[in-house]
Amino acid sequence: MPEAPQTAVPRRAGGGIGLALTSAFAFGGSGVAAKPLIEAGLDPLHVTWLRVTGAALVLLPLAWRHRALVRERPALLVGFGLLAVAGVQACYFAAIARIPVGVALLIEYLGPALVLAWVRFVQRRPVSRAAGLGVVLAVAGLACVVQIWAGLRLDALGLLLALGAACCQVGYFILSDHGGTPVDGRGVPDPVGVIAYGLLVGAVVLTVVARPWTMDGHVLARTALMGGAELPAVVLLAWVVLVATVAAYLTGIVAVRRLSPQVAGVVACLEAVVATGLAWVLLGERLAAVQLLGGALVLAGALTAQRSTPVAAPAEPVARGGDGETRLPEDVRLP
Repeated sequence: MPEAPQTAVPRRAGGGIGLALTSAFAFGGSGVAAKPLIEAGLDPLHVTWLRVTGAALVLLPLAWRHRALVRERPALLVGFGLLAVAGVQACYFAAIARIPVGVALLIEYLGPALVLAWVRFVQRRPVSRAAGLGVVLAVAGLACVVQIWAGLRLDALGLLLALGAACCQVGYFILSDHGGTPVDGRGVPDPVGVIAYGLLVGAVVLTVVARPWTMDGHVLARTALMGGAELPAVVLLAWVVLVATVAAYLTGIVAVRRLSPQVAGVVACLEAVVATGLAWVLLGERLAAVQLLGGALVLAGALTAQRSTPVAAPAEPVARGGDGETRLPEDVRLP
């Protein structure tokens, strides 16, 4: 969930919880609304382009308001656009074309655990036992979700694409470690501006990659099948753009400003629960009991890792849990 700059404004927890739940519900519904469009004939990359470009146009006034970020934090904006927007969402939509929505999103929740692996084995910095526990829980949960003992019953390419989305998040988290801190007394960048410009960068990149001029636009004039019911494709697209992207990001930002980032992060993990539940009800994508157990382990591992991962390199051992410690940046959200 997007993290706001620290201010002295008192937090209003009541409204914040409601907004955080709204954001989690909106984000969780993106794959459920996008998958019928893909099955109706749109390429996953074209759905991604429509989502990102539509949201970028809606948030264009906010990008203009925060235009100073282009001069102050260009690397952060490009990194967010390339990794957190274009990379994550393209891989996610390509993954759900091959594997269940809930499975794809749960695999993405390996992101915090992968950050810890980067810190420990690439940067060779120590991590705490609590952080290591988060990794173990996430990996064990992943094994249950994909049912590895049965020889990977799910589509291998779909699993790799979902893992690619998680890796894109890791890349952005690492970039944020260097670019998301105060510079020259200017303070941390406003997440509203980062999101607005990230969507613009993502739209430009996806225009080159997806080649939207080759898209079959007639699909949007027809209906798409969702769980046996026919819905106008343009309605599903509007949900993906306006609700699952624009409203989800903005309510998430306000929620973090009213709550602590830690509480908001816990509520945000309901996104995977919402996505799995909606896919079960609306798309008929039922998960086995062991996969649901694995999903719970992945979320528990993600929460543990998120509370234990630093955003800076302190002199003492990093990735410790407990109040007052630095944690994983929350200015990027899952699809």
